Amino acid sequence: MPTATSLGLPNMRGRAPLLAGLAIDSFGGGCAGPLLLLFFVRVADIPLGTAGLMLTVATMFSIAAPAVVGLVIDRVGPRNLVIGAQFAQGLGFTGFFFGRSLWLLFLCALVTTTGQRVFWSAIFSLLSDVSDPGDRDRWFGLGGMMQAAGFGLGALAAGVLLSFDGDRPFLIGMAVNAATFFIAGVLLLRLRAKHDARAAAAQDSGPAPLLRKDKAFLVLIAANTILALCTMLFGVGLPVYVTEALPEAPKWLVGVLLAATSVVLATGQTLVVRHTEQRRRTQVLVVAGALWAVWGVLMAGLLHVPAWLVVPGLILATAVFAGADLLHAATGNALAAAVAPANGRGKYLSYWQYSFTFASVLVPAFFAQLFEVRPELPWIAMSVLALAAGVVIVVLERVLPDAATRRT
Repeated sequence: MPTATSLGLPNMRGRAPLLAGLAIDSFGGGCAGPLLLLFFVRVADIPLGTAGLMLTVATMFSIAAPAVVGLVIDRVGPRNLVIGAQFAQGLGFTGFFFGRSLWLLFLCALVTTTGQRVFWSAIFSLLSDVSDPGDRDRWFGLGGMMQAAGFGLGALAAGVLLSFDGDRPFLIGMAVNAATFFIAGVLLLRLRAKHDARAAAAQDSGPAPLLRKDKAFLVLIAANTILALCTMLFGVGLPVYVTEALPEAPKWLVGVLLAATSVVLATGQTLVVRHTEQRRRTQVLVVAGALWAVWGVLMAGLLHVPAWLVVPGLILATAVFAGADLLHAATGNALAAAVAPANGRGKYLSYWQYSFTFASVLVPAFFAQLFEVRPELPWIAMSVLALAAGVVIVVLERVLPDAATRRT
């Protein structure tokens, strides 16, 4: 068996700029993401609750981006949208580096969140465009692996930066992220994606069904919103939880845990696709939700264990989270692409990103507001929601097309 096939890898010839761009972009995100809330608190002197609400409001203003992308993606092409999103986010994080006032930081947050929404609304259509027939699941897995690898290295850099005092570590994180967005955008300019031919073929196959009448897909978006919230809560909540609520844990452990999770994602997604090809995609997502429920209970319990158990408990909880994230990352987007009709895939995948949009809108305020009441509340609430999402997916499996829920 060829090595690439045994590892679950797709044909990568000619796609190096895309893979490199995803990794470099994610390195900056891994470096700056864990520092962002603390940047607002420590550098800009904005209270944690206000900072969380500011990010939530900025994301709410960007909520129309997936719908706009859905209208233009088949004409403009996902590659061009992804490139534009990279440059926009680079400009936004440049503003974070220089800005201090609440309104300027809000404007920068609006630019970055809108760019992020456009990126995620187009990237899976781009991965579909570059994939060979039958390779879409593997390309989604490989794309996620490259992003996880970059994020893991960036998270290690964030852990190092957190070990230093003063404002400089946070400023470095913002500057690094801005630079990586610009570099990734330039790399993607070299990528050739055969979107136009595929879009024309899709248009020739007849009118796309009305997405708003596809109730099963809309419910799937709602369930995935909760699962996406689980994914995002880890990166947003872990640095604050460790530094503010768990004094027994060393601050540098945040970067190590984020990096370790990224290593799992960077090395395991295509293997998960290969070894779950005989399982329904919906079943894999239900298992992910159950694991996230366990993760939330473990995180909440860290406040009520002896001090010597805090670090081992964090490691165990992170391992459970990583297992859930690995299953979800390799499966969720592929399920959406499989459910979407061939002559409406670009629009469906754009609207699919509303699950991540809604999650990113909710997560800063969700964590910050609940954390200020009791530090364990965000994790307990997350456990309940993850179980609810699993139940919804079990019910939904009965009405989704059998060919879409199966990988083979």
